[in-house]
Amino acid sequence: MGVPFEALMPYAICLAFFGVTGAGMSKIRHMQNGGKRSRHSVDQWDRQMMDRDRRLTGYLRGQTDRPIAPAGFEFSNGWRVEKGII
Repeated sequence: MGVPFEALMPYAICLAFFGVTGAGMSKIRHMQNGGKRSRHSVDQWDRQMMDRDRRLTGYLRGQTDRPIAPAGFEFSNGWRVEKGII
């Protein structure tokens, strides 16, 4: 005797929702990375370069080829140094 399809409907619905959620999460991550694939095993150097790119372009993964830096990029690193006592 076969299994009626009504018994399999909840499993099909759950599977469909997992598929829709996975596709949506993949699309959101793709959009957040500026249309590029997500990065794995990001070390300190990569974080530093991605922060520099974010300050230059406004996007974490964006890059630019303009020879002149935009306003607000007067210093080369993100750390501000306090004035010395002299």
